[in-house]
Amino acid sequence: MESSSPNWGKTPWSISFRSRLKRLPDHVDIAIVGGGFTGLTAAAIAKRLAPQKSVLLLEANRVGNGASGRTGGMVLAETAAGNLPGLGDVLKGYKKILGDMHIKADLEMPGVWEIARGARSMEGKPVHPLANSPIKWTDSGEVRAVKRVPGGSVDPGKVVSGLARAATQAGALIAENANVVGIALGKPLRLQVRYKRSGRTQQKTIAADQVLQATNAGKILGQAPDGEAKLTFAIATGPLTKKQLAALGMNSGRPFYTVDIPYLWGRAMKNGGMIFGSGLVPAFDESLPTANAKELWSGLEKESVLRGPSLQRLKILEQRVRNLHPALHDIRITHRWCGPILISKGFVPIFRHHPKDKNLILLGGYSGHGVALSVYLGQWAAQVLVGKRKLPKW
Repeated sequence: MESSSPNWGKTPWSISFRSRLKRLPDHVDIAIVGGGFTGLTAAAIAKRLAPQKSVLLLEANRVGNGASGRTGGMVLAETAAGNLPGLGDVLKGYKKILGDMHIKADLEMPGVWEIARGARSMEGKPVHPLANSPIKWTDSGEVRAVKRVPGGSVDPGKVVSGLARAATQAGALIAENANVVGIALGKPLRLQVRYKRSGRTQQKTIAADQVLQATNAGKILGQAPDGEAKLTFAIATGPLTKKQLAALGMNSGRPFYTVDIPYLWGRAMKNGGMIFGSGLVPAFDESLPTANAKELWSGLEKESVLRGPSLQRLKILEQRVRNLHPALHDIRITHRWCGPILISKGFVPIFRHHPKDKNLILLGGYSGHGVALSVYLGQWAAQVLVGKRKLPKW
């Protein structure tokens, strides 16, 4: 990611961690690029598994500034492509990782409603409304719950902060405002880092024996992403009454997402408010007129929730939400924001060695399914980095 701060709006949660690292090292055993769920988990666990190894995490802005801090906090099982070979139980693993690190992040897993308007999902599979569906909304048709699947919700800000603290407590170094602008292949790998100290921009080359590139929706430095980088949108409401939540069918606390088009997802918050999300910039069948991944990411960074396509997406989302049910007509919108997403090829996460250097691992592209998966695969990546596990064959 670039080190600028795009105007992507404000989320209902905050990230309390701030790095105190004063000096960047010249050489480390393991360097991790990206301070989101994946990178922070990998840093914490790699240092726990191999305390003798030096671990440095480099984040272009502040930890959680990208997809991780701007997600909606919906916790889902598997990947966006389903249960891939050797994946294992993502939700069980996610809960255990947070527990092992003593991270209290309001994790609740009561299940998730799949909802739909028609008789078929976007993949063409038949769906049937539940006879006792608690959800009865209007959104381009009559919306009903069709299935309950494993999952739940979490506070993303508390997860980012907790993972960062766990990493530093284990002995990993975290450098914020340290933008990796290039990686030179070889033994060792050499990272070109542009960083800010005392108000001045400086540059440094850091040698690393192994590198994990965990930038997810940002540009992938070692290789162009196999997918499309976009922004996705969300709004949060003020607290609703118990009567309103009951009328909406949301008193169970279960999040929801549509399995048909137009897409919509959402969940309740601890304060009684709700989050709703939908929309992409560029749209799913569009792309920005740019020549390469770097220019594409720079284009998304220039998007603002105060103008242009992003503002329009938020206005459309807000109008849709108010029209879902009479209980939502006069709700107060407290937060409007967007966040980056990388929709990978076939919705399969990118998790592999760089084709020209096995000491550089690429991990990201969760296609909007990464709240639990990114932490779960961050642990897997740490195990690979310390020689305790092999990469999957996806």
